[in-house]
Amino acid sequence: MALPTAVVAAPRPSTPEAGHEAALPAAPAFTQRTLANGLRVYAIRDTSVSDVAVNLWYDVGGKDDPKNRSGLAHLFEHLMFKSTGNLPAGSFTGLAEDVGGSNDASTEDDYTRYFETVPAAYLERMLFAEADRMAGLVVDAPTLDSERKVVKEEIGTRVRSQAYGRLVQEYLPALSYSRLPYARPAIGRGDDLDAATLDEVRAFHATYYRPDNAVLVVAGHFDPAQLDRWVDRYFAPIPRPDAPIPRVVATEPIRETASRQTVYEPATPLPAVVKSYPLPRDDHADTPALMVLDALLSAGASARLNAHLVQQRSLAQSASTRFERRRLGGYLAVYAILAGEVDVDAGEAALNEEVAKLRDAPVTAQELSRAKNQLLTTALRSRETPDGQAMALGRAVLVDGDANADQRQLVAALAVSAADVQRVANTYLLERRAATLRYLPIDAAPAGIKGDTIAVRPTVVETTLTPAQNLPVVTLAPPGERIALPAAGRPVLPTIPTPVEWRLRNGLRAVLVEKRGLPLLTLSMVTPDGSASDPLGRAGLAELGTALMTQRSAAASADDIAGRVEALGGSLGSGAGLDAASVTLSVGASSRSAAFAILADIVRRPAFAAEDIERARSQALDALDGYGEDPMRLARRIAARAVFGDAPYGRASSGTAASLKAITRDDLAAAHARAWQPARARLVVVGDVSAAQARELAEAAFGDWRVDGVNEASPPQVTSTPKPRVIVVDLPDATQAAIVVARPALARNDPDWYAALVANAALGGGSASRLNAELRYKRALTYDAGSLLSQTRQPGSLIAATLTKPESAASAVELILAELRRLGAEPMDEAELQARKQLVIGEFSRKLGTGAGVAGLIGNHAGQALALSEIGRFIAAVEQVTPQAVQQAARRSFDPNGASIVVVGNARRFADELRKAHPQAESITVDDALR
Repeated sequence: MALPTAVVAAPRPSTPEAGHEAALPAAPAFTQRTLANGLRVYAIRDTSVSDVAVNLWYDVGGKDDPKNRSGLAHLFEHLMFKSTGNLPAGSFTGLAEDVGGSNDASTEDDYTRYFETVPAAYLERMLFAEADRMAGLVVDAPTLDSERKVVKEEIGTRVRSQAYGRLVQEYLPALSYSRLPYARPAIGRGDDLDAATLDEVRAFHATYYRPDNAVLVVAGHFDPAQLDRWVDRYFAPIPRPDAPIPRVVATEPIRETASRQTVYEPATPLPAVVKSYPLPRDDHADTPALMVLDALLSAGASARLNAHLVQQRSLAQSASTRFERRRLGGYLAVYAILAGEVDVDAGEAALNEEVAKLRDAPVTAQELSRAKNQLLTTALRSRETPDGQAMALGRAVLVDGDANADQRQLVAALAVSAADVQRVANTYLLERRAATLRYLPIDAAPAGIKGDTIAVRPTVVETTLTPAQNLPVVTLAPPGERIALPAAGRPVLPTIPTPVEWRLRNGLRAVLVEKRGLPLLTLSMVTPDGSASDPLGRAGLAELGTALMTQRSAAASADDIAGRVEALGGSLGSGAGLDAASVTLSVGASSRSAAFAILADIVRRPAFAAEDIERARSQALDALDGYGEDPMRLARRIAARAVFGDAPYGRASSGTAASLKAITRDDLAAAHARAWQPARARLVVVGDVSAAQARELAEAAFGDWRVDGVNEASPPQVTSTPKPRVIVVDLPDATQAAIVVARPALARNDPDWYAALVANAALGGGSASRLNAELRYKRALTYDAGSLLSQTRQPGSLIAATLTKPESAASAVELILAELRRLGAEPMDEAELQARKQLVIGEFSRKLGTGAGVAGLIGNHAGQALALSEIGRFIAAVEQVTPQAVQQAARRSFDPNGASIVVVGNARRFADELRKAHPQAESITVDDALR
């Protein structure tokens, strides 16, 4: 459990000796030019890929929202996906998806980014569309009213329904700033959005959405000369307005007096303590040293906050940082989500100790090297995809005013000394400059005490937007007058990897995919024993055991394992799904020998030490308590039990309080011996390594691995599924209702599975799905609605889910059931079928763009007992799906008559209406759901 966007460790390009780092490889080369109208254009060419990323950045974000209109920039992000003069409403949701691409947008404090990744043949089409919505967006009253409702639903989802949502989105910014408008929530406030008028919204577009306030970044497969011609054709004619662009020029005063506040909030599973320290502008000379300081605290399991507060002292469920780098001034927040029963004073004192250590003593050479290596490999990982390259460059331009800032800051970070880190700690992380927030569960509030009010201060600078006069009103042109979308260009086919498979002398199967280009390597060991193999009364055993494997081996402590991995700039992860469990290690390719040795130590010799078991058990029990504060997680858990009953797939992979307390070390050791043996496991190697090197290293690390006298685990047996149920769970404090409609579906090896996958894409895959079209775009009932078809060895499940206002829950349930019914009742038309096929193929192809994606794909095939040849035939199998096949698969796995319905939320506001259509609905308590 952690605050959103926690820092994650990543691999590094080489393995220097302790205290030394490798040089950062050159950043991708780019070209730049500026059109006469002020549009800045950057291009990064990479013909080794088959797709292209288009990023259009606007120099407007949450900080630019007018006074009493927080969220206006965010609202406009939504409006930009509606109609233009040439594109009807709904076009943008399918423009990328329907050709196998992806598109989205994000509103940050300093900018708004619109981004698409599409097959290279569709680059011209995306440039046309981006220019069309810059110059000719339709902004009318019906569109504004609809999207205002959707944004308010998003606020409900991200702020009100998410644990610690108010802490991250509202309280922490307000706590951190007294003058800069970053203090306001960029996502917005409902009252401010309701107050925004149509004239204000149109004026906002005219003021900020103009070529001289935009940056276009194109990265991937393209012809440079052709790109220039297309940019000139579509963007150059857009006029540059004469009016100046309002800019925020305020500075944040230096905080010299510490503050401490306490709030009590619903949907807070565990207490949290956060300390925020103000930082300078991102282009400040101290930013590289602050990057290293942040990595020392939070990058990886061996980083100080996790190592000291979580692993060693068991004070926190998680501990990390939020490192906010902003154009006008940022902040570093250190936080701990406390373990159950830990006193909040102890948690705050522990955070203070960690910050004081950075001020009082220089870090060791080994720690400094490890932190730098994390920064190095994070940069490499970001450059694996065209969109990652475009993201780094565009942010550098918009936040720092320098396209080379990302590379420059990383190079400077490599030169940072221990003295530099200590200096910036003593400059910025002073106790008198700390703003501390205790974020506590509402039931912890003493009688009669409501907690502190944290509001945006009246001293915060806000712009006043002057409504523009006589703005042209754009309307959708009649069909015969619209400019048609550009035709697709010549296709560039993706490269499908060809796995090489062999067996070691002990029978262990190994798979290699050579992936050259960046010096990265991913190793994964997979066993086909997941949570479905947990014995009765021991639910959670696989998940707990797999997590403990990375904690300590017979020859190494937890610090040793994490330290060894992260000294290489690597990342280590483990997990257990229904059918399989895995341990994955990513490093720089030149660290391959050390990586194989570490993975072998983890897999072959886990210690299952008593202190680790108790700490992990306590963390699992704390996480279980959090289900009662999260409507959607709780609904998903209940739905699995409703569909499968007591069969293995119905048992909670995270366990129950009773099962977690019952698990012993003997249980863990026996489960490990059954699951992790060479006859059953599979080693996956992906990255910059030759076949000869991989064979030699695999044999040296695993060739003598023996597990004697252990029987293979029995495959999970699926019993007859229970009768469908309608279940209501009352969460009185929940601001939204979680809806899950679930039913039995196909096994991954079923002949109808590919057709079912296309059916699922039509139902709830991507922004242009039927569920989103009906619930979000047509009726504004939700921020997002989707569906998921499981990929399992035995027959699995199909779920459709959404979050909505409690008053809308009953009608949303009926709309979901209607869409499920329609899939089997009528054949899909050819246009939708082709679009949804391309969506499925595009998502598959993008997994092949990163080493971790390829390793995950192969690991999934191993867990599902599929031949590796399925990877090579995936695209052809999807392309062969017919409307009749989709309809047949939908009748088998999407029929709502076989579905259970789960609704979790404030039942007083939806239960009566739900029971009008479903009088058999039963009510259960949270305690019942977690048993």
